[in-house]
Amino acid sequence: MYPEIMLIPMREELTRAGVKEARTAAEVDTALAQPGTTLLVVNSICGCAAGKMRPAVRLALQHASRPDQAVTVFAGQDSEATERARGYFAGNPPSSPAIALLRDGKLIYLMQRSAIESSTAPAIAQELTRAFDVHCATVAA
Repeated sequence: MYPEIMLIPMREELTRAGVKEARTAAEVDTALAQPGTTLLVVNSICGCAAGKMRPAVRLALQHASRPDQAVTVFAGQDSEATERARGYFAGNPPSSPAIALLRDGKLIYLMQRSAIESSTAPAIAQELTRAFDVHCATVAA
């Protein structure tokens, strides 16, 4: 584990954009029990992937179609919360960082580290906004 002082800027990069932190398993469960769509971000200290992921998430959250809520856990630091979050990604290997969309607590979209580290922040944001349009857009009656 890294000293918390090192992580503050990495945590704040998402929380300043309105992403709520979940630091315990109970906080993850509470967030994912909310109805609707949830963006769940597995944050990481990794500069090569997470350094692209955080700006991409911030950019994507400015899009017209967005999830109902956004939550983050920090891999390698908030172990209990991260393990619980990954439990919602059934059948997928652990990945840090990772970006998931869940609807009513069920996984509907997952971008893992391999896709993140091979992309640029704008490309990641573009893919996330596409996923938001598919899974989060409100349909008028």
